[in-house]
Amino acid sequence: MSRDREQHLRAALDTLPRIPLASIRPTPLEHLPRLSSELGGPEIYIKRDDLTGLAFGGNKTRMLEFAMADARDKGAEVIVFGAAVQSNYCRQMAAACARLGLELHLILRPVRPIDHEEVQGNHLLMRLFGAHVTVLSDADRPRQQEIIAATVQRLRDEGRTVYRPREDDTVDLDGLAYAESALEIVQQTREMGIDPKWLYLCALDTTQAGLVLGLQYLGHSMQVRGISPFEGWEGRFDEMARIANQGAQRAGLDIHLEASQFDNDNTYVGERYGVPTPAGLEAIRLVARSEGLLLDPVYTSKAMSALIDHIRTGKLGKDDGPIVFLHTGGYSALFGYATDVIEA
Repeated sequence: MSRDREQHLRAALDTLPRIPLASIRPTPLEHLPRLSSELGGPEIYIKRDDLTGLAFGGNKTRMLEFAMADARDKGAEVIVFGAAVQSNYCRQMAAACARLGLELHLILRPVRPIDHEEVQGNHLLMRLFGAHVTVLSDADRPRQQEIIAATVQRLRDEGRTVYRPREDDTVDLDGLAYAESALEIVQQTREMGIDPKWLYLCALDTTQAGLVLGLQYLGHSMQVRGISPFEGWEGRFDEMARIANQGAQRAGLDIHLEASQFDNDNTYVGERYGVPTPAGLEAIRLVARSEGLLLDPVYTSKAMSALIDHIRTGKLGKDDGPIVFLHTGGYSALFGYATDVIEA
């Protein structure tokens, strides 16, 4: 791996328009000695992107630095987006828009009946930051997209300049944010004198696309194993490759990735997206009680449950380490799942 490639990646990312939103960058890489000992497998390290700082932090803060700069450069005065009621992206976007003086409209789909009964966790924070929040009657994704598009058109008809993040021509900005995280991990592991073989995280598209792009560009042998929070969607491999290649083209990086270069496992989702699993809830308790760290019930807990399972079943042995686990944040959602966590 060439230090020249690190310098070139850094320089390429620095050419992109950016609005600083993170309180900490680079985020720490920490050893988890008690968890590693408890599991009896390879040594585990954690990349603390839960500490980026914006509204309890998380991986979306990195992405929003590029996306909000793109919105600013296009003259946007209002942002329209939609996801689940406990969306980490929407929570951090609401904070970013509050900081930047942008109006935000969020069209949210419920995942559980309680999403209609209480305002808690990320949903509470979105409203606190001043977002205009609409919770739909059901979780129909196509209908949600139709309502988002209609909201964008209505606001434009009113003469507003509207920005909709993560469209096909801009979603690679989110991926490039995680090419930067890959660069940080490579430099931090070298400084710590460790040579990780695997990087585990909960991811479906942009975060993993950027990590694989960054590591492949740098020529690092670390393999990224994504644990999907969503059931199905076989097209995710092609989409991650598309995002990575679009980002590489935007940043002027001489690399092309194939779908076959992405490892993403959707067998730890459980019942469906947004519903905690028994193994994920066990992971929350184990990490909390061994390391004093919080995981969330939708994303990081399911990825950690996969890592725990791989160690316990022998898929990962002591010689397969060290392992890096990327903490993408989201633990503010715990308050929206209090009953599940307590009853566990």
